[in-house]
Amino acid sequence: MPPEILSGLLFLFSKWSGVLFRDINQTMRQSSPPVCNYEGSNYQQTFWEEGGRAYEDAAEAIALKRLLPDGGRLMLELGAGAGRNTVRYKNYDRIALVDFSRTQLEQAREFLGDSSRYLYVAADVYHLPFTDHRFDGATMIRTLHHMAEPVLALSQVARVMEPGGIFILEFANKRNLKAILRYLINRQSWNPFTLEPVEFVALNFDFHPKAIRSYLKELNFSIERQLTVSHFRTEFLKKHVPTKILTMLDACLQWTGQWLQFSPSVFSRCRLDGSEEKVAEENLFQCPICNTGLPEANHDILCPGCGTIWQYRDGIYDFRIPELP
Repeated sequence: MPPEILSGLLFLFSKWSGVLFRDINQTMRQSSPPVCNYEGSNYQQTFWEEGGRAYEDAAEAIALKRLLPDGGRLMLELGAGAGRNTVRYKNYDRIALVDFSRTQLEQAREFLGDSSRYLYVAADVYHLPFTDHRFDGATMIRTLHHMAEPVLALSQVARVMEPGGIFILEFANKRNLKAILRYLINRQSWNPFTLEPVEFVALNFDFHPKAIRSYLKELNFSIERQLTVSHFRTEFLKKHVPTKILTMLDACLQWTGQWLQFSPSVFSRCRLDGSEEKVAEENLFQCPICNTGLPEANHDILCPGCGTIWQYRDGIYDFRIPELP
């Protein structure tokens, strides 16, 4: 074939593929569930450090210590924020911190520092930019309650985990004692005993424990252990009872979560079922638009499948699907 004809065909193909993937991008944006974006917020400081939540943080640290495996190769931390929990995954060789907010990851990087042990990735949990069967561990703490489509989000976790991998999930419990009491005395309209999620504030959901179990079972996760956490999450108790005492009492009650779940927060240690050994692709990343495998590189990444350029700046990969003009 003459070179000028070949060049013309390649030009036409590039124009056609660009239009095609632009349409795919637009369709994904229109059909993707809404995302709770903490961009620009100082959440770590205002909510945790200055928000009177030392008790909750200490109780969650105990739960994580009890549920985390002895060690692992590659941990996926979803909703990593400013890295509050990242330091608690010390038994993992490497940790990928994922958050939709780039500014949260900037704070995490400032807190944790630059190290090959940490991988900072801005991404949408509904379109995770990782190849299949990549991680042997994952956590999602105080993140599922922002998911309008929880099964879709959890399906992405299942996709990128290897069989036998450990996933620690925390969810906001709809059937907690405070909600039950408020419902019984007609101070609350929604029923804490029904299975559907309740959106009490925009993009803030509470879930029924039975519903969460069904979501996980549908995605081939087996729950190995459950802990109930933050039993004493009331302003009165936190104001009048020392944090160490509340934390100690909470630690004593967490074990009851294996049988009863009436606390505002529930932690579940899950294992992805499957005896078949899955071989992960050589590439760590994949394009969230066309699913083409992409290499890890400390620079912008050009997707050979759809031509999208995924930005790498100041140590953070940005795989958020861009808004179209």
